[in-house]
Formats: sequence, C-alpha cells, structure tokens
Amino acid sequence: MSIRVFLADDHAVVRTGLSAVLSMTSEFVVVGDAADGAETLEKVRPLCTAQAVDVLLLDLLMPRLNGIEVTKLLRESGCLVPIVILTSSVEDAHVVGALQVGATSYLLKTSSPKEILATLRAAYCGEGTLSKEVQQSLIGQLQRPGERDAALDLTVREREVLRALALGKSNQEIADHLGIGLKTVKSHVSSIFLKLSVQDRTQAAIYAIRHGLDR
Repeated sequence: MSIRVFLADDHAVVRTGLSAVLSMTSEFVVVGDAADGAETLEKVRPLCTAQAVDVLLLDLLMPRLNGIEVTKLLRESGCLVPIVILTSSVEDAHVVGALQVGATSYLLKTSSPKEILATLRAAYCGEGTLSKEVQQSLIGQLQRPGERDAALDLTVREREVLRALALGKSNQEIADHLGIGLKTVKSHVSSIFLKLSVQDRTQAAIYAIRHGLDR
C-alpha cells in the first residue's frame, strides 16, 4: 500500500518538483496539494477525518497562514497526521515553534530527494527527523544554564540507544547495531522518554545534541 502524501507550498514549481520526486517510487502517492495555509487546512481536515492521508509535507512560509499556524490548527482540530516541515528557514524560532505545536520532522529545501523520501517514510512510521543543520542550530537555543542533567539517570545501554536516536537510526537499526532484540530497544526508548521527560524521538534527539550525547 502506498504512503499517501499531501503537498503544501506556495510555489507551483516546488509542488511540481516534489511530485516528481515522489513519483520516483511506487511507494508514495500524492493525494492533494495546496498553495497557501488556509487552502491547506480546508483540504487536509476532511482527508484526516476520512483517514485518507498519511503524511503532510508542509512549507513553513506561506500566504494567509504559515506552516506553524497550520500545524497548530490541525492539531487542535484533532488531526494527528504526521507533519513534515520542508522549508528554507533554519531560524531557531521557526524550528522550535514548529516542533512545539506538533510538527513531526523539520527538513531544509536543500535536502536531497533521498533524504526527503527517507523522512516521509520515517514520519509515516511515527519517527521524527531533523536536518543536520537544524540540529546544530538548536544547540545554542536549547541550552539552559543550571538545568539538571537528567542524562545522569540513564544506564550505559540507554545512553547508547539515545546516541543512536540522535543519529536518526530506526529501532531496527539500533537493534542490529547494538546486537540486542527489537523489543529490548523499544523498552530502552520508553525508559529514555520517561527519564528525560520527552514525548518523542525528536525531543530525545534534541536533548542528546544539547548535552553532547550524540557523539
């Protein structure tokens, strides 16, 4: 079954290019597109209700409503479809703002087709992704003087899993790399989320980068 993707970008040439990228494999199918934020809301909400869309590929800087506003309004309306932000902006306020309102992933438009497709696959599976440039830009923004280092509560194995999460590895890749079972990896990931007080893989990765645990 194909992954159903909705495209939202105010530039027709970008939407055409993204459609071409997605058509490179039968794994994806475009179920609609929009040229501004308000149109995106109008078209995506009924698709969410009908469970007819799997991932929203969303530009950040659009007319009428920007990507952050669209994400916030969709989440408030109960639409839980994974949202991949694809933009040229690496500003801290945009990155943090998008993640705070519920974006799943944040990619730059300089990403390769391979990276875009991989991010869409990951989002479909519930895994967040950040461009490397975005990760680096978050380091200074998310450092908080005097913050207790919750990483001290992590076991050695949990630190290894967290490091792998920060590198964007899937649960199966982590299991293969560490030579442990998939269920064990899932258990470690759940424990990491609890100890670090984070909600998902993206937040865990940000924590790892912020505390230098990704190296």
